[in-house]
Amino acid sequence: MTKPFVKIDVISDLVCPWCYIGKRRLERAIDQLKDKIEVEVEYHPFELNADTPKEGVNHKEYLLNKFGSTERYEQIHNHVTKIALQEDIKFNFSDALVTPNTFDAHRLIAFAKLHNKQKEIKEALMSAFFEKNIDLTQNKNLVAIASDCGLNANDVEKFLASDDLSHQIREAEKLNYKRGISGVPFYIVNNKYGVSGAQPTETFVKLLTEVSAESLQGEVCDVAEKNC
Repeated sequence: MTKPFVKIDVISDLVCPWCYIGKRRLERAIDQLKDKIEVEVEYHPFELNADTPKEGVNHKEYLLNKFGSTERYEQIHNHVTKIALQEDIKFNFSDALVTPNTFDAHRLIAFAKLHNKQKEIKEALMSAFFEKNIDLTQNKNLVAIASDCGLNANDVEKFLASDDLSHQIREAEKLNYKRGISGVPFYIVNNKYGVSGAQPTETFVKLLTEVSAESLQGEVCDVAEKNC
């Protein structure tokens, strides 16, 4: 019997902690339903800090300025770190961590999709930032991450040195803006339902189950509804 199919478009940024947490929760839901539902996930770009300089900024200083005080910074940092740990994500923010401009990383994710490596690259980049303190402003680090995921290092190096796929990223970001998406993570399910935020795994399971049931119903000519 053919399993129902559900497509999920995920709009997220690499430096968004809730995007990483939401990613892990969605993956758990998909794994729970893998024998019942076929799910395809595609990642789309969103820049939380599009005006960040190419060389990046100090992560702690940036968040201190954003939240206004050391107390508020530590409160939010401790809360999100605790939640992440529940999803087997070990946040490791050193004082030297750089918050990057993520445009080139988003280009790399789009490039990886062309080579059927989008899922692997997305995970590797988020892990590099949140768990390994890797500076994503450095092309050599992006190349190394991509190479570890199975992409050709020379091809990635040439790609990053070019302007390829920049227009595609800009257009995708414009589309999200037109959709009214101002925060991430945001999920579009079967191009029909919008879900905001890192929902619990149970919520994703319920959503996927309900949407997959819809996908099996199809369109019919109904006498009572007089729709044909």
